[in-house]
Amino acid sequence: MVPGAIRVAVLAAGPRATLRQNELEPAARAMGLQIRVHTVSTGGEIEAAFASFAGARPDAVLVGGGNISQDQRIQVVQLASRHALPAIYVQRPFVEAGGLMSYGTDLRETSRQAGIYVGRILKGAKPADLPVLQPTKFELLINLKAAKALGLTVPPALLSRTDEVIE
Repeated sequence: MVPGAIRVAVLAAGPRATLRQNELEPAARAMGLQIRVHTVSTGGEIEAAFASFAGARPDAVLVGGGNISQDQRIQVVQLASRHALPAIYVQRPFVEAGGLMSYGTDLRETSRQAGIYVGRILKGAKPADLPVLQPTKFELLINLKAAKALGLTVPPALLSRTDEVIE
């Protein structure tokens, strides 16, 4: 969506934010990206992170899921829009709230798998005996209204791979 993006701001929330930063930095370097991670947990910290973008002016924003509440999710989407920053999210509810795009695990499938595990445990299985599962289903969502507001054209090849388009 933003082929010339080099500077990417990352909003990371929750107790695993440092771990995410340690994983992201080498990957970003390998892709020729410059990232700046902003660890946030409150609405004020989110506001401050976006205020700091004014000077650095990133080409795009990556928003991790973490412990971002519904109110904070709306705040993040509104701030990205207000600052005209293309943002990709790792959870579908951000796009449903008006964000540009998301790519991440299918939360419904993850919840279904968790339910199966709970059922096995309730039937007597020992949690330590259950296999560790990795997500296998990921989904790409694009909000065309948000893309238009940002002046972005969604490439047809990307649009054809999209699991859901929100208009």
